[in-house]
Amino acid sequence: MSSTADAAGASVGGTTAEAGIGPRVRRASAAPRRAAPRENRQHVVILTGLSGAGKTAATKLFEDLGYTCMDNVPGELLPDLAELVSIDRQRFEKVAIVLDVRAGNATLALAAMRGALEGRGIKPRVIFLEARDDVLIRRFSETRHRHPLAGRRGIAGSISEERRVLEPVRADADVVVDTSDLSLRQLKERIFTNLEDAPAGQELVFQLISFGFKYGVPLEADLVFDVRFMENPYYVDALRHLSGLTPAVRDYVMGQPIAKQFFDFLAKFLELTVPGFVSEGKTRLTIAIGCTGGYHRSIAIAEELREWLEKSGYGTVAVFHRELERG
Repeated sequence: MSSTADAAGASVGGTTAEAGIGPRVRRASAAPRRAAPRENRQHVVILTGLSGAGKTAATKLFEDLGYTCMDNVPGELLPDLAELVSIDRQRFEKVAIVLDVRAGNATLALAAMRGALEGRGIKPRVIFLEARDDVLIRRFSETRHRHPLAGRRGIAGSISEERRVLEPVRADADVVVDTSDLSLRQLKERIFTNLEDAPAGQELVFQLISFGFKYGVPLEADLVFDVRFMENPYYVDALRHLSGLTPAVRDYVMGQPIAKQFFDFLAKFLELTVPGFVSEGKTRLTIAIGCTGGYHRSIAIAEELREWLEKSGYGTVAVFHRELERG
Protein backbone atom coordinates (compact mmCIF):
# COMPACT_ATOMS: atom_id res chain seq x y z
CA MET A 1 0.00 0.00 0.00
CA SER A 2 1.46 3.37 -0.83
CA SER A 3 0.67 7.04 -1.12
CA THR A 4 2.39 10.19 -2.37
CA ALA A 5 1.13 12.36 0.47
CA ASP A 6 4.56 12.39 2.10
CA ALA A 7 6.61 12.61 -1.07
CA ALA A 8 7.48 16.19 -0.17
CA GLY A 9 10.00 14.74 2.25
CA ALA A 10 11.64 12.39 -0.27
CA SER A 11 14.69 14.63 -0.63
CA VAL A 12 15.29 15.15 3.08
CA GLY A 13 16.95 18.45 3.87
CA GLY A 14 16.59 19.43 0.22
CA THR A 15 19.63 17.32 -0.69
CA THR A 16 20.49 13.84 -1.76
CA ALA A 17 23.22 11.66 -0.31
CA GLU A 18 26.62 13.19 -1.05
CA ALA A 19 29.93 11.46 -1.55
CA GLY A 20 32.56 11.65 1.16
CA ILE A 21 32.75 11.02 4.84
CA GLY A 22 29.43 11.23 6.63
CA PRO A 23 28.79 12.48 10.17
CA ARG A 24 30.46 10.44 12.85
CA VAL A 25 28.03 8.09 14.58
CA ARG A 26 29.47 6.14 17.49
CA ARG A 27 27.79 3.31 19.33
CA ALA A 28 29.13 1.65 22.42
CA SER A 29 27.86 -0.23 25.43
CA ALA A 30 28.88 1.04 28.81
CA ALA A 31 29.73 -2.45 30.04
CA PRO A 32 29.42 -6.01 28.70
CA ARG A 33 26.15 -7.60 29.65
CA ARG A 34 24.35 -10.79 28.83
CA ALA A 35 21.64 -10.27 26.26
CA ALA A 36 18.14 -10.78 27.57
CA PRO A 37 16.19 -13.64 25.99
CA ARG A 38 13.86 -12.58 23.20
CA GLU A 39 10.47 -14.05 22.55
CA ASN A 40 10.84 -13.68 18.78
CA ARG A 41 13.08 -12.15 16.18
CA GLN A 42 10.47 -9.89 14.67
CA HIS A 43 11.35 -6.26 14.06
CA VAL A 44 8.25 -4.10 13.73
CA VAL A 45 8.59 -0.35 13.21
CA ILE A 46 5.74 2.13 13.26
CA LEU A 47 6.90 5.13 11.22
CA THR A 48 4.96 8.30 11.87
CA GLY A 49 5.39 12.06 11.88
CA LEU A 50 4.60 15.23 9.98
CA SER A 51 3.73 15.28 6.30
CA GLY A 52 6.79 16.30 4.33
CA ALA A 53 9.20 15.28 7.11
CA GLY A 54 10.64 12.36 5.15
CA LYS A 55 8.48 9.31 5.77
CA THR A 56 8.54 8.38 2.08
CA ALA A 57 12.33 8.55 1.99
CA ALA A 58 12.56 6.57 5.23
CA THR A 59 10.18 3.92 3.88
CA LYS A 60 12.45 3.38 0.88
CA LEU A 61 15.41 2.95 3.23
CA PHE A 62 13.49 0.28 5.15
CA GLU A 63 12.61 -1.47 1.90
CA ASP A 64 16.32 -1.60 1.03
CA LEU A 65 16.88 -3.44 4.32
CA GLY A 66 14.31 -6.07 3.47
CA TYR A 67 11.41 -4.67 5.49
CA THR A 68 7.85 -5.25 4.33
CA CYS A 69 6.50 -1.70 4.21
CA MET A 70 2.83 -0.74 4.47
CA ASP A 71 1.69 2.84 3.97
CA ASN A 72 -1.63 4.64 4.28
CA VAL A 73 -3.46 1.76 5.98
CA PRO A 74 -6.97 2.79 7.15
CA GLY A 75 -7.17 2.92 10.95
CA GLU A 76 -10.00 0.38 10.98
CA LEU A 77 -7.73 -2.26 9.42
CA LEU A 78 -4.82 -1.88 11.83
CA PRO A 79 -5.97 -4.53 14.35
CA ASP A 80 -6.37 -7.06 11.51
CA LEU A 81 -2.91 -6.10 10.24
CA ALA A 82 -1.44 -6.69 13.71
CA GLU A 83 -3.03 -10.14 13.78
CA LEU A 84 -1.64 -10.97 10.33
CA VAL A 85 1.87 -9.88 11.36
CA SER A 86 1.72 -11.95 14.54
CA ILE A 87 0.41 -15.10 12.84
CA ASP A 88 3.02 -15.36 10.08
CA ARG A 89 6.15 -14.30 11.95
CA GLN A 90 8.53 -15.77 9.42
CA ARG A 91 7.04 -13.89 6.50
CA PHE A 92 6.72 -10.69 8.51
CA GLU A 93 10.03 -10.88 10.34
CA LYS A 94 10.79 -7.25 9.46
CA VAL A 95 7.86 -4.85 9.06
CA ALA A 96 7.58 -1.07 8.78
CA ILE A 97 4.11 0.45 9.05
CA VAL A 98 3.55 4.10 8.14
CA LEU A 99 0.88 5.61 10.36
CA ASP A 100 0.08 9.31 10.28
CA VAL A 101 -2.69 11.87 10.09
CA ARG A 102 -4.17 10.14 7.02
CA ALA A 103 -5.34 7.30 9.29
CA GLY A 104 -8.02 9.57 10.74
CA ASN A 105 -7.59 9.76 14.51
CA ALA A 106 -3.83 9.17 14.54
CA THR A 107 -3.57 9.02 18.33
CA LEU A 108 -6.28 6.37 18.56
CA ALA A 109 -4.85 4.48 15.59
CA LEU A 110 -1.36 4.35 17.13
CA ALA A 111 -2.74 3.19 20.48
CA ALA A 112 -4.82 0.49 18.76
CA MET A 113 -1.92 -0.73 16.62
CA ARG A 114 0.59 -0.69 19.46
CA GLY A 115 -1.84 -2.40 21.82
CA ALA A 116 -2.74 -5.07 19.26
CA LEU A 117 0.93 -5.87 18.61
CA GLU A 118 2.02 -5.86 22.25
CA GLY A 119 -0.98 -8.04 23.11
CA ARG A 120 0.49 -10.62 20.73
CA GLY A 121 3.99 -10.41 22.19
CA ILE A 122 5.44 -7.98 19.64
CA LYS A 123 6.92 -4.71 20.87
CA PRO A 124 7.08 -2.19 18.00
CA ARG A 125 9.55 0.68 17.77
CA VAL A 126 7.74 3.98 17.10
CA ILE A 127 9.79 6.53 15.12
CA PHE A 128 8.45 10.07 14.70
CA LEU A 129 9.87 12.31 11.94
CA GLU A 130 9.48 16.08 12.04
CA ALA A 131 11.04 19.24 10.57
CA ARG A 132 10.90 22.99 11.01
CA ASP A 133 7.92 24.85 9.53
CA ASP A 134 10.03 26.78 7.00
CA VAL A 135 11.57 23.51 5.75
CA LEU A 136 8.18 21.81 5.41
CA ILE A 137 6.73 24.78 3.55
CA ARG A 138 9.70 24.80 1.17
CA ARG A 139 9.39 21.06 0.49
CA PHE A 140 5.68 21.31 -0.32
CA SER A 141 6.35 24.33 -2.52
CA GLU A 142 9.11 22.53 -4.43
CA THR A 143 7.18 19.30 -4.99
CA ARG A 144 3.72 20.88 -5.40
CA HIS A 145 2.18 18.04 -3.41
CA ARG A 146 -1.04 18.65 -1.51
CA HIS A 147 -0.93 18.59 2.28
CA PRO A 148 -3.37 15.96 3.64
CA LEU A 149 -5.02 18.61 5.82
CA ALA A 150 -5.08 21.23 3.08
CA GLY A 151 -8.09 23.49 3.08
CA ARG A 152 -8.84 27.15 3.42
CA ARG A 153 -6.20 27.54 6.13
CA GLY A 154 -3.27 27.34 3.66
CA ILE A 155 -0.07 25.30 3.93
CA ALA A 156 1.27 27.05 7.05
CA GLY A 157 -2.03 26.60 8.83
CA SER A 158 -2.22 22.95 7.76
CA ILE A 159 1.24 22.27 9.20
CA SER A 160 0.32 23.99 12.45
CA GLU A 161 -2.88 21.94 12.73
CA GLU A 162 -1.03 18.72 11.98
CA ARG A 163 1.51 19.47 14.72
CA ARG A 164 -1.34 19.95 17.17
CA VAL A 165 -3.11 16.76 16.12
CA LEU A 166 0.04 14.63 16.23
CA GLU A 167 1.48 16.00 19.48
CA PRO A 168 0.17 13.01 21.53
CA VAL A 169 1.71 10.65 18.95
CA ARG A 170 5.05 12.47 19.18
CA ALA A 171 4.96 12.28 22.97
CA ASP A 172 4.39 8.51 22.80
CA ALA A 173 7.16 7.84 20.25
CA ASP A 174 10.31 5.91 21.14
CA VAL A 175 12.47 8.00 18.80
CA VAL A 176 12.01 11.53 17.45
CA VAL A 177 14.16 12.66 14.51
CA ASP A 178 14.39 16.21 13.15
CA THR A 179 15.03 15.87 9.40
CA SER A 180 15.30 19.60 8.67
CA ASP A 181 19.01 19.56 7.80
CA LEU A 182 19.63 15.87 7.07
CA SER A 183 20.78 14.35 3.80
CA LEU A 184 19.46 10.92 2.88
CA ARG A 185 22.63 9.31 4.19
CA GLN A 186 22.33 11.17 7.48
CA LEU A 187 18.66 10.19 7.77
CA LYS A 188 19.64 6.56 7.26
CA GLU A 189 22.28 6.77 9.97
CA ARG A 190 19.95 8.44 12.44
CA ILE A 191 17.12 5.96 11.93
CA PHE A 192 19.15 2.78 11.91
CA THR A 193 21.23 3.84 14.91
CA ASN A 194 17.91 3.93 16.78
CA LEU A 195 16.78 0.51 15.58
CA GLU A 196 19.00 -1.22 18.13
CA ASP A 197 17.10 -3.11 20.77
CA ALA A 198 16.35 -1.21 23.94
CA PRO A 199 18.70 -2.17 26.76
CA ALA A 200 17.69 -4.74 29.31
CA GLY A 201 16.92 -3.77 32.87
CA GLN A 202 16.94 -0.18 34.05
CA GLU A 203 19.33 1.35 31.52
CA LEU A 204 18.79 4.28 29.20
CA VAL A 205 19.82 4.62 25.59
CA PHE A 206 21.54 7.99 25.23
CA GLN A 207 21.65 9.89 21.95
CA LEU A 208 24.10 12.80 21.97
CA ILE A 209 23.83 15.42 19.24
CA SER A 210 26.42 18.14 18.67
CA PHE A 211 25.07 21.07 16.63
CA GLY A 212 25.54 24.70 15.65
CA PHE A 213 23.02 27.22 16.93
CA LYS A 214 23.22 29.18 13.68
CA TYR A 215 21.73 26.14 11.93
CA GLY A 216 18.92 25.64 14.44
CA VAL A 217 18.34 23.62 17.61
CA PRO A 218 17.54 19.90 17.04
CA LEU A 219 13.80 19.51 17.54
CA GLU A 220 14.15 16.02 19.03
CA ALA A 221 16.36 17.06 21.95
CA ASP A 222 15.16 16.31 25.48
CA LEU A 223 17.95 18.43 26.99
CA VAL A 224 19.88 21.28 25.33
CA PHE A 225 23.18 22.69 26.63
CA ASP A 226 24.82 25.84 25.22
CA VAL A 227 28.65 25.86 25.30
CA ARG A 228 29.19 29.11 23.40
CA PHE A 229 30.58 30.69 26.59
CA MET A 230 33.81 28.70 26.12
CA GLU A 231 36.75 30.08 24.14
CA ASN A 232 36.31 29.24 20.48
CA PRO A 233 39.07 27.25 18.69
CA TYR A 234 37.85 28.83 15.45
CA TYR A 235 39.89 31.93 16.29
CA VAL A 236 43.10 29.94 16.63
CA ASP A 237 44.63 29.63 13.17
CA ALA A 238 46.17 26.21 13.84
CA LEU A 239 42.82 24.81 15.03
CA ARG A 240 40.28 26.53 12.77
CA HIS A 241 40.09 23.74 10.20
CA LEU A 242 40.27 20.90 12.73
CA SER A 243 37.09 19.42 14.19
CA GLY A 244 36.33 18.68 17.82
CA LEU A 245 37.20 15.05 17.11
CA THR A 246 40.90 15.88 16.94
CA PRO A 247 43.07 15.69 20.08
CA ALA A 248 44.35 19.24 19.55
CA VAL A 249 40.87 20.80 19.62
CA ARG A 250 39.65 18.60 22.48
CA ASP A 251 42.71 19.52 24.55
CA TYR A 252 42.14 23.21 23.80
CA VAL A 253 38.47 23.05 24.82
CA MET A 254 38.81 20.82 27.87
CA GLY A 255 41.94 22.67 28.99
CA GLN A 256 39.85 25.72 29.81
CA PRO A 257 39.00 25.98 33.54
CA ILE A 258 35.42 27.02 32.70
CA ALA A 259 35.01 23.92 30.52
CA LYS A 260 36.04 21.69 33.40
CA GLN A 261 33.62 23.49 35.73
CA PHE A 262 30.82 23.10 33.20
CA PHE A 263 31.50 19.42 32.75
CA ASP A 264 31.52 18.87 36.51
CA PHE A 265 28.12 20.59 36.62
CA LEU A 266 26.84 18.48 33.71
CA ALA A 267 27.97 15.24 35.36
CA LYS A 268 26.27 16.17 38.65
CA PHE A 269 23.13 17.20 36.80
CA LEU A 270 22.91 13.83 35.04
CA GLU A 271 23.70 11.93 38.23
CA LEU A 272 20.70 13.68 39.76
CA THR A 273 18.25 13.41 36.84
CA VAL A 274 18.99 10.10 35.08
CA PRO A 275 17.56 7.95 37.92
CA GLY A 276 14.45 10.12 37.75
CA PHE A 277 14.10 9.61 33.99
CA VAL A 278 14.47 5.85 34.49
CA SER A 279 11.89 5.75 37.29
CA GLU A 280 9.45 7.59 35.02
CA GLY A 281 9.84 4.81 32.45
CA LYS A 282 11.91 6.72 29.90
CA THR A 283 14.09 4.42 27.80
CA ARG A 284 15.83 6.99 25.57
CA LEU A 285 17.32 10.39 26.33
CA THR A 286 18.48 12.80 23.63
CA ILE A 287 21.01 15.40 24.79
CA ALA A 288 21.96 18.21 22.39
CA ILE A 289 25.12 20.25 22.90
CA GLY A 290 25.49 23.38 20.80
CA CYS A 291 28.08 25.98 19.97
CA THR A 292 28.08 28.59 17.21
CA GLY A 293 28.99 26.45 14.20
CA GLY A 294 28.79 22.97 15.74
CA TYR A 295 32.30 22.04 14.60
CA HIS A 296 34.62 22.56 17.56
CA ARG A 297 33.35 23.05 21.12
CA SER A 298 30.09 21.13 20.88
CA ILE A 299 31.80 18.10 19.30
CA ALA A 300 34.56 18.09 21.92
CA ILE A 301 32.08 18.28 24.81
CA ALA A 302 29.80 15.63 23.28
CA GLU A 303 32.74 13.23 22.94
CA GLU A 304 33.80 13.93 26.52
CA LEU A 305 30.25 13.25 27.67
CA ARG A 306 30.13 10.02 25.67
CA GLU A 307 33.24 8.74 27.44
CA TRP A 308 31.89 9.74 30.84
CA LEU A 309 28.52 8.03 30.26
CA GLU A 310 30.22 4.84 29.12
CA LYS A 311 32.59 4.75 32.08
CA SER A 312 29.74 5.52 34.49
CA GLY A 313 27.74 2.54 33.20
CA TYR A 314 24.52 4.45 32.56
CA GLY A 315 23.66 2.65 29.33
CA THR A 316 24.21 2.56 25.58
CA VAL A 317 25.48 5.74 23.93
CA ALA A 318 25.18 6.93 20.31
CA VAL A 319 26.76 10.18 19.11
CA PHE A 320 25.73 12.20 16.06
CA HIS A 321 27.75 15.25 15.00
CA ARG A 322 25.23 17.11 12.88
CA GLU A 323 27.47 19.79 11.42
CA LEU A 324 30.60 17.71 10.86
CA GLU A 325 30.13 17.66 7.09
CA ARG A 326 29.79 21.43 6.96
CA GLY A 327 33.42 21.81 8.02
